[in-house]
Amino acid sequence: MRALAVHPDVLVVVSRVWQTTAAIVRAPAGEGEQQGPREAFLVDSPVYPDELELTAQVAGQAGFAVQGLLATHGDWDHLLGRFAFPEAALGVAETTAARLSGHSGEAVRALREFDGEHYVQRQGGLKLGELQALPVPGKIGLAGGDASGAADQELELHPAPGHTADGMAVWVPWARTLICGDYLSPVEIPTWHDHEGSRTQYRATLDVLKPLVDQADWVIPGHGGPIDGARAAAIWREDVAYVDRYALPIARSGATQKALHAKNQAAAGD
Repeated sequence: MRALAVHPDVLVVVSRVWQTTAAIVRAPAGEGEQQGPREAFLVDSPVYPDELELTAQVAGQAGFAVQGLLATHGDWDHLLGRFAFPEAALGVAETTAARLSGHSGEAVRALREFDGEHYVQRQGGLKLGELQALPVPGKIGLAGGDASGAADQELELHPAPGHTADGMAVWVPWARTLICGDYLSPVEIPTWHDHEGSRTQYRATLDVLKPLVDQADWVIPGHGGPIDGARAAAIWREDVAYVDRYALPIARSGATQKALHAKNQAAAGD
């Protein structure tokens, strides 16, 4: 696992598998002389047990008081945060809550299959707990350490269906950072062939993300690690060309991505 800071209030961890990326975001520092703990959220998750353990350790050592979890969408590899922070509640878009309601066993089975295939030993199974369904578009507050409350800030939640039928992107305004789930990846082409994803919705989400990308210093996709705003803008253009014309990006045209490309073309309605 790699861990790095792209901003004083944003830590990023990148898993060894699929370069699965998660972010830890905390409220900014206030102006008071005495600062208390600043609330933090873990958005998405790394995959392997040791990575989840290290994520909790890194957060604690860096002074990120993780009180809550967010998942950009309902794919199992983004839902593992409670292994690192078992007492934290998991917040998801209302669309994701609807997807997982009564069907969380699918994520549990998918994780069990992954662990079995890769000989991963994990303490206990996946327990999502009671999901907090968040309205999207919307905002969610983070409590700062300034007693005056002046440092409290809000994360912006933006709808992001397309890769799957559910999902959201998270904009961190004080850090100019976009956490976008499985979009704008430097290693993976756009995909919409699973969980009722849609090429049309994917294209619409790219339009939603465009003004945020234009403002971003950093973009944190679900796979591939953090990228700066200029590179994210270039990937956005490539992804638009792919969704509109199936123009496969040269940097993402290996055998695995060609297989995903074939599944996209075979998806219903394309």
